[in-house]
Amino acid sequence: MNNIKTKDLFNCEIEYLKELFNEEFPWSILPNIKDFIYNFQKNGAPGFFELKDGVFVGKNVKIAQTATIDPPAIIGDGCEIRPGAYIRGNVIVGQNCVIGNSSEIKNSILLNNVQVPHYNYVGDSILGNYAHMGAGSICSNLKADKKNIVIHADIPIQTDLRKIGAFVGDYADVGCGSVLNPGTVIGTHTNIYPLSSVRGVVPSNSIYKDAKTIVEKI
Repeated sequence: MNNIKTKDLFNCEIEYLKELFNEEFPWSILPNIKDFIYNFQKNGAPGFFELKDGVFVGKNVKIAQTATIDPPAIIGDGCEIRPGAYIRGNVIVGQNCVIGNSSEIKNSILLNNVQVPHYNYVGDSILGNYAHMGAGSICSNLKADKKNIVIHADIPIQTDLRKIGAFVGDYADVGCGSVLNPGTVIGTHTNIYPLSSVRGVVPSNSIYKDAKTIVEKI
């Protein structure tokens, strides 16, 4: 069960979010995002202003006129939402993040300093601090057979959820054009080669070259 627990993947330093990250496993967080944002709204959304009904924005946020943000959503201080970005609802974004050209985010959490800058899809996923998605890389969140997602760890874990994307640990980097298949877990400080198709659990501090070649960083 190494490398798949919430505390091993993410160091949540966002004060108002810490209670969400008390779940043992990160996929247990996903069904709670929507209600969490609505409760945040009921409590007055301290430190944020309401851009429109259900969309809360921090300080020094840049939002392009052609970006779309559907509620509910929280966008932290210093973020940049670039032209053509689509935030589809149930999204929490930490501080100093970039959501770029034609990138789409849905039912997901991005912690601080995350970059999804070019043609990315992030659905039902959590991206850790300083995580980076290369151009055209995506978090696939639905199996072809539409069955519930299984986390392929040392012991397979049934999640009872039909949609799960990926959990990308702090400081992980996903190469351009890569697909993280449903239920993929990427450990902290790990690099994924471009054009990879990744499934299962990739250890922390490693380099993923292909499914048979995962080497430890020296």
